[in-house]
Amino acid sequence: MSFIIKFSDKALSELAEASAWYDETQIGLGERFEYDIFKKIDLIKNNPLHYQKRKRFHEAPADAFPYLIVYQIEKKQHMITILSVFHTSRHPKKKFR
Repeated sequence: MSFIIKFSDKALSELAEASAWYDETQIGLGERFEYDIFKKIDLIKNNPLHYQKRKRFHEAPADAFPYLIVYQIEKKQHMITILSVFHTSRHPKKKFR
């Protein structure tokens, strides 16, 4: 049974900003970025414990872009909260803010 996915406001904002930036760089690249992120989220939804846990949160790397999907599992609610769509060149402490 797969989990329900919920996005934090921060994660939605980061996703939209990154997608817009990639589209400005090359037409269609933002769409490819979103496809890559949502493909990984589908994998997380079906097997959330597969990805490494750091501190209190799990981190799943995107396949084709330098991003991590930072998420928290709420087992009782059968929900996964995407907390951040984090570019790996940023300072690691900013993942959790």
